[in-house]
Amino acid sequence: MKAMLLCDYRQLEIRDLPAPTCGSGEVLVRIHACGICGSDIHGFDGSSGRRIPPLVMGHEAAGVVAEVGKEVADLEAGDRVTFDSMVSCGRCAYCQRGQANLCDDRRVLGVSCGDYRKDGCFAEYVAVPRHIVYRVPEELPLEHAAMVEPVSVAVHAVGRADLQAGSRAVVVGCGMIGLLCVQVLRALGCERVLAVDVDDARLELAGQLGAEAGFNPRSTDVIQEICSRTEGRGADRVIEAVGASDSVAMAIACTGKGGRVVLVGNIAAQVDLPLQDVVTRELSVVGSCGCSGEYPQCIDLMTRGQVRVEPLISRLAPLEQGPELFDRLYQGDSGLMKVMLQP
Repeated sequence: MKAMLLCDYRQLEIRDLPAPTCGSGEVLVRIHACGICGSDIHGFDGSSGRRIPPLVMGHEAAGVVAEVGKEVADLEAGDRVTFDSMVSCGRCAYCQRGQANLCDDRRVLGVSCGDYRKDGCFAEYVAVPRHIVYRVPEELPLEHAAMVEPVSVAVHAVGRADLQAGSRAVVVGCGMIGLLCVQVLRALGCERVLAVDVDDARLELAGQLGAEAGFNPRSTDVIQEICSRTEGRGADRVIEAVGASDSVAMAIACTGKGGRVVLVGNIAAQVDLPLQDVVTRELSVVGSCGCSGEYPQCIDLMTRGQVRVEPLISRLAPLEQGPELFDRLYQGDSGLMKVMLQP
């Protein structure tokens, strides 16, 4: 099969590789589209430590069933599907209590971190366990269905926010996950959503996707603006979707007494925390990792148009253009947000 292989750091090549075999409890999927994730870009140069070459990256994907294993009775060739990026064991204590994202033996498609290697979806085919596969309705284009994975990250993060009636929320960071969080917050009943980012174009997009207003800390007193729109109290819920010291500090400063901050951004391994603000205002600060069973909810939100992914897809391109597009994303091409490769 045709695949894009990370041969060495910052070196991608289109190769002819053996197609995966379909195990008895697995589904072989012919990939229609696979998105380039920010984590793939960080893995591209080795900075994340989670993409050790040689490796086929890619984990945001959808396609058509090509073959099913002998133990799979409820899917057949031709079915339109997407699948979780994480392969959970289904047996450990975390899986048993509905926290598959914390599985003791989890493996992520397109990741090689030393403990395991799991080739991903920048390829014509991938084989995945049946229990992480979900049907895609006909009205949802497969290139949109490939976005269910990042949508699920946003849905999980908003779930961790524990929204209450009348909640007023702020999203700090309007990259892919932040823009999806804006939409999910609105879809799940948040009355007021405000956005914060250092890029005015992204703030404008956040407004188109449901944010009441957007603020750039480089040109605006963000805290003053948020206080003025929340009767001086600050936000009830804040989602931090960057993962750096400055943005975490901003998220905490935006949060009112007794509020909750959800940390889903993850670009830095360690950040500074304004501890006194957290303690004296009795804030709840929680982490959010991946997703845990939210795929059906995501597919429903997307099918009903409550979460729109088309405005976030910058480019559909054949797999052969993958190396060039990776380079452009790595260099910070501001004209590209989500790039979908089609093997």
